Formats: sequence, structure tokens, C-alpha cells
Amino acid sequence: HPSNEGQAEIARRFISLIPECSGAPFGDIKWKPIAFRDAIDWAYSKGITGGVSADKFSPDADCTRGQIITMLWRAAGSPDAKNACNFKDVKAGSYCYDAVSWAVEKGITSWVTATTFEPDSVCTRGQVVTFLWRTAGCPEPSTKTNPFKDVKKTWYYDAVTWAFQNGITNGTSDTMFSPDHNCTRGQIVTFLYRGFVK
Repeated sequence: HPSNEGQAEIARRFISLIPECSGAPFGDIKWKPIAFRDAIDWAYSKGITGGVSADKFSPDADCTRGQIITMLWRAAGSPDAKNACNFKDVKAGSYCYDAVSWAVEKGITSWVTATTFEPDSVCTRGQVVTFLWRTAGCPEPSTKTNPFKDVKKTWYYDAVTWAFQNGITNGTSDTMFSPDHNCTRGQIVTFLYRGFVK
């Protein structure tokens, strides 16, 4: 534009398109969508999760059962459990011990075998949404339908339907939820943010 005012307006519009910096100190999320960064900022500021290092969040890395239950427990306020868990692979003093004890006591999750929890196993999207749904008290979805072709009448059906209806997840496409795909760090933090804040 030939005038100074026009050039200033063009510059203002370009600047408005540049994403704002995240409040969290992670260089690998600064160019992610704002809604995504808001979730990570919230989780970081509330002590729900840190990064994998001082300056990396690794939003696309898979999340384990132990990590997800710990994030969920912290988002719920780190409540005490009346009974300790007795899994061979979740020892007292481990980072997820209190979280797993609480989650099992509340019926949010169960064991993989009678004596193991498998905290280092990667968690699926179907499992994560079910954990959130159980934390919310297993509310009935407003209707029993959802748009996902890959969500059949199975143990996570009501959880996914509830999560979709409440804006916690939109799926991986308009018609697919991908319940058996691994849940990433960025996805779980976004689910938690939408479930606890939005």
C-alpha cells in the first residue's frame, strides 16, 4: 500500500497471524496451534506435568499408563488413597505409586493382571478417554450415538460418546476416533484441559 497508514495496517495484520509465545518453557510447542499450547500451558502451570527435559515437552511422544494416571491424579488435586496398591511393578516411592493407588481405589483403572499394572505400557486413546469418563463418575451420554465408524459397542463406547458430546475430543477425523492408537503427551494434556477447565 502506498501510504504509511496502509503499510502499518498490513504489518499489523501480518503480526496478528504470528502465534503468541507459550508461557511454558518448551521450544517444541511454540508453533503448535494456540488451543494446543493453552492446554500445555495450563498443565505446566498447575504442576500436572513437566517436560521431558527443561526445554522440550515432546507433544507427539507416546504416553504410558503410569504417566497418564499420574497426570489425571494431579489434575484431580492429588487426592490421598485410603488403600495402597499391591502391584509388583508399582513400588512404594515410584512416581506413580500414589496416583495408581487412588485410581484403582476409585475404579478409574484396574490391573493388567492380578499382580501387575504395567505402568510403562503405552496407553491408547480409548483407554485415556475411559479414564476421564470414570473420573467424572461414568455419566450417561445425552444420546447413545457418535459419529465414529471405528467405535463399536464395546467397553469404551459410552466414554467416547460422552467425551465427544462434551467437547473433550473431536476424533482424529470427522468419522474416526482411532481408539487403538497410542495416546500422545499432547493429546492427553488437551483431553485433561478440556475435561477439567472448559
